Amino acid sequence: MNMNIAYKYYGQKPVYLNITNRCTNKCSFCIRYTEIGVDGVDLWLEHEPSTEEIKQALEDIDFRNSEEIVFCGYGEPTMRWDIIPEICRFIRENNPDAKIRINTNGHGNKIAGHDITPSLEGLVDEISISLNEKNAQKYNEICTCQYGEEGFYELLDFAAKAKKHIKSVVLSIVDVLPPEDIEECRKIAEKIGIPLRVRKMIK
Repeated sequence: MNMNIAYKYYGQKPVYLNITNRCTNKCSFCIRYTEIGVDGVDLWLEHEPSTEEIKQALEDIDFRNSEEIVFCGYGEPTMRWDIIPEICRFIRENNPDAKIRINTNGHGNKIAGHDITPSLEGLVDEISISLNEKNAQKYNEICTCQYGEEGFYELLDFAAKAKKHIKSVVLSIVDVLPPEDIEECRKIAEKIGIPLRVRKMIK
């Protein structure tokens, strides 16, 4: 195992932060079950990095010149909801112009046991939430969520709450869904006033 905490892949500009390997879902399409990482970057961690290790990893990758920092690795970032604000403040202090984004499954409030979205206000610029499917049953079928079908409703509630505190909140799905299912997902997003992003499947 390695400790690739801050990394880049496929020649992209953003710096990605891999701060945990834990997740509340076991999605059937997740590459963590078939690959050791992304674009040759091993994302399995020897241990969950401390805040100081994360800050040092950012320094090592020269994050001060990065346009965007994204919390996204081989786990659900909000499993570590308690340290995210501190890391965001560190980024803001040293690279105030950088965009900060969290890619999440939307279970952060359920994980923490309270609404964490107010603590992200002024620190996070965008939250991208994986919707994955058009209803709770199908969501749980492909995500095998530890919260069962409730996980689907949790992410929608998280999105609605986040919208009150974060400038940009989007729901996302992968482009492998049938067109009619994508349309159903679009309707769900429209109902809560959040845009839907259709992203390409990483292979």
